[in-house]
Amino acid sequence: MSDHNPIRVMLVDDHAVVRSGLSAFLLAFDDLELVGEASNGAEAVRLCGQIQPDVVLMDMVMPEMDGATATQQIRQNFPHTQVLALTSFKEDNLIHRALEAGAIGYLLKNVGADDLAHAIRDAHTGRPTLAPEAAQALIETATAPHSTEILIGEDLTPREKEVLALMIKGLNNSKIAERLVVSPSTVRFHVSNVLSKLNATSRTEAVAYALQHNLVK
Repeated sequence: MSDHNPIRVMLVDDHAVVRSGLSAFLLAFDDLELVGEASNGAEAVRLCGQIQPDVVLMDMVMPEMDGATATQQIRQNFPHTQVLALTSFKEDNLIHRALEAGAIGYLLKNVGADDLAHAIRDAHTGRPTLAPEAAQALIETATAPHSTEILIGEDLTPREKEVLALMIKGLNNSKIAERLVVSPSTVRFHVSNVLSKLNATSRTEAVAYALQHNLVK
């Protein structure tokens, strides 16, 4: 692709070590060029307006503004910029949120370098790329019997139940992050999922419902 301009890529991830690794990855490909980095969704939207990248590699779980919200704003304001979700999470609701927001693809961070490079090139030309886990989630949603009623709280993941159990013990997000050895932004993501799945508007309401229905041991 030496006769063409390189694909201008922007990295969005709240972990500096991840951005560093992705930056090094981009240097290995002559047709890919790093033009900017952001550590959260709000910063990504602002920076996108300044540098106008071709493709954004977007983490989904970040502080200040999550990846799905940032993706939606970027696609609305800069429709020529494609967004490729690149995350560690494979939860169904996160996959659906990213794609509904306008992401052209959804990949996990364990993707190989060559596969990621191909996905960036495909995104630039308007072709979608989905991790097998993301494709499976869409298939399961499309084929799920609509008459089957899911009880509130029945679809909590094991990790979400862990977080809920710690919420019941009165731990805040920082303490939960310490206990589970994850980042605070990851905890906020799980807490948000718990509230959503329990149809709760607050932590107190979620805890009360969980205790009343014995959702966790």
